[in-house]
Amino acid sequence: QVQLVESGGGLVQAGESLTLSCAASGGDFDRYSMAWFRQIPEKEREFVAVVSWSGRITYYADAVEGRFTISRDNAKKVTDLQMNQLKPEDTAVYYCAADREGLGENPGNYDYWGQGIQVTVSS
Repeated sequence: QVQLVESGGGLVQAGESLTLSCAASGGDFDRYSMAWFRQIPEKEREFVAVVSWSGRITYYADAVEGRFTISRDNAKKVTDLQMNQLKPEDTAVYYCAADREGLGENPGNYDYWGQGIQVTVSS
């Protein structure tokens, strides 16, 4: 069992930056790929970014490529999402997730989820 807790959300203005953190406990953190997803009401959960267990491989959604950076610290069991040049359309509840099998974009493949944290970007 892996427990995930997100932190760092909040309200910012367009163009500003924010860093989300996901703290893990239990399980073997360094055996899981870690990802961030986001969701707005009445829409499906959307892939944002994923990082491999080693931290050497990352993938991003087109909408955030070049603005967001995902990273992890296996010693601290933390996964961060640095979000720069935020836009109002980045407003969502952000979730971190763990997957033992791969680096997919399908939320159905992920084994563990955090409770989610709100990010609001005002124009």
